Amino acid sequence: MLNMKLCASLATLALMAMTPGAFASDKVIDHASMEFGGGAKVQMVRFGVQKDWSQRWFQSNGTHLSGYWDASIAQWRGNAYQNVDGRHQNITNIGFTPVFRFQADDLSGWYGEAGIGLNLLSKRYDNDSNQLSTAFQFGDHLGVGYVFANQWDVGMKVQHFSNGGYKKPNSGVNFLLLKASRRF
Repeated sequence: MLNMKLCASLATLALMAMTPGAFASDKVIDHASMEFGGGAKVQMVRFGVQKDWSQRWFQSNGTHLSGYWDASIAQWRGNAYQNVDGRHQNITNIGFTPVFRFQADDLSGWYGEAGIGLNLLSKRYDNDSNQLSTAFQFGDHLGVGYVFANQWDVGMKVQHFSNGGYKKPNSGVNFLLLKASRRF
């Protein structure tokens, strides 16, 4: 029941965030995104909001390195809880990630990005012989994408979650995710 209320709240927040003029000119967020994908017997759907960094590094030939802050909430669904096919485990994940992005100066076209952030899971992950012994996890990713002239951004990334080896078991969880994002 709590997960249903959480999903309803997220959907409302997403609609509000995507409404033009929802924020003042000194915006708290610059983008909203939805991601979905999966890994070995696990799926994820995630909603995020992002705030661009104003800093640009290594500007040359019409490109630069910059980035953004990403705050997200996700729902994972494992399909082999405690290594039993068909038995499900649902986990809510809250994350905060600084992301570096190499992109064109006009913020359109192809980009590459990488980030590593902090994540809190609602319970320990135990699915398909993979276990995470703590609720606190690091989440790192590598991604590529394309920003269209109408400010829509589509991308794909590989993401890995683990606790960095500070507590066993720590077999990690990997996802391949597709993303759609819109700049306000």
